Amino acid sequence: MPTEPLILLIEDEAPMRRFLRAALGAHPYRLLEADTMRTGLALAASHAPDVILLDLGLPDGDGLDATSRIREWSTTPIIVLSARGLEGDKVAALDAGADDYLTKPFSVGELLARIRVALRHATATGKPDPAVVVGPLRIDLATRIVTVNGAEVHLTPTEYKLLATLARFAGRVLTHRQLVKEVWGGHTTTATQALRVHMNQIRHKIETNPARPLLITTEPGVGYRMKEQDPGS
Repeated sequence: MPTEPLILLIEDEAPMRRFLRAALGAHPYRLLEADTMRTGLALAASHAPDVILLDLGLPDGDGLDATSRIREWSTTPIIVLSARGLEGDKVAALDAGADDYLTKPFSVGELLARIRVALRHATATGKPDPAVVVGPLRIDLATRIVTVNGAEVHLTPTEYKLLATLARFAGRVLTHRQLVKEVWGGHTTTATQALRVHMNQIRHKIETNPARPLLITTEPGVGYRMKEQDPGS
């Protein structure tokens, strides 16, 4: 039985499929290809891929619809690859259930890094939450103890919940809407403003230079991303 991760590529542009075929072929991945939404959905259901790479502009449907339909029955990581680079497009894709978003053109190195993050999250699904270690930051999700360089950091309950949410998805971008829903239970203007305030407070507690954060970066107009967890932690 093959042990290499199976990647499903749903992309209608032949040059992009050739590019990705060559890029992924140099690494230990198996690749399935579909050039329509209908074929892509059928392959997703019949082959249970480990990661789905999805273009938004398909000839027989929109990638957002494909994402929503896949999310009805599958938690397979979905990485959107699209020429649509507007903030609204990214937010819509992530809110529809995509795990990450890359704007064309992108580097092979960045794509491979996002695939590795997606595979690690897929592998960890259902397992007990370990401690998350990102540089000097350590978040013990069992004891709720947060330390920076070994010194305990005192957070408010809301700050901890926000930080823990980002930690569980380290390496992935979470939209403002997703974070607000997780922490406050709903999406309102007041909650969105509170998110920014709490994020600023957290950064002052965990970042060496809050004005130039390295542990939690901002995706302008979209949301926030915690740096990927350190390998082997």
